[in-house]
Amino acid sequence: MTPHTVAILTGASRGLGLALARALAAPGVRLFALARTVSTDLAGHWREQGGDLEQIPMDLSDAGAAQQCADRLAAMLPQDAQRYLLINNAGTVQPIARADRLSDAASLQAALQLNVASPMLLCAAFLRATAGLDADRRILNISSGAGRNPMPGWGAYCAAKAALDHYTQVLHAENHGVRIASMAPGVVDTGMQADIRHADRADFPQLERFVALHEEGLLSSAQDTAARILARLEHPDFGTSVLDDIRHYSFDQTSQ
Repeated sequence: MTPHTVAILTGASRGLGLALARALAAPGVRLFALARTVSTDLAGHWREQGGDLEQIPMDLSDAGAAQQCADRLAAMLPQDAQRYLLINNAGTVQPIARADRLSDAASLQAALQLNVASPMLLCAAFLRATAGLDADRRILNISSGAGRNPMPGWGAYCAAKAALDHYTQVLHAENHGVRIASMAPGVVDTGMQADIRHADRADFPQLERFVALHEEGLLSSAQDTAARILARLEHPDFGTSVLDDIRHYSFDQTSQ
């Protein structure tokens, strides 16, 4: 059966990525879900919804593995769908440390690979694989407000998300015929937030603020955020704001 929509999603096994993967499940949709682990629950959910799921276990913080994965996806994407989506969601806030303590080259390299280099490789593969197709093509890079506003202790994360934002603007300027945006999802209740709340106060001066957001119930749920992001991604004017923020839209504005 020819899929109507072919989607690639990274970081699909937990947090916002898992919520996106579950929300994408529908008849006529084929999803390539990239994550470090395979989820039997996600596979069962897709069977129930009548979609076509292929989970690809992959560590996108490894440069060689990311390159192989990008090349594999470029070679295996169906060529007869009506819509193609790439959602670069995988990311890490680690290492959290003051600038004078960012001294572990391996952790920095892994973070930049996962947050910036791997999305670039996957975008390149997506563009090559879908070039010339008579189809709607859309790329969504999940960014962060940290890429647009400096956060002490988040030097690696802020730099990576700023780079992802600027790279998205470059893609837009090159005019590949693809709708593209870099989307800040807001503060979402995920495992990343739990990691943040366990940071060292000496490295992360705003720790108390993030603890308070959790204790006061001010974090958005992954499910609600995923629904809003996908509604925005499907909207006819997606990509008109290349640097976007899901908090700018209400459900009425994002629904078709």
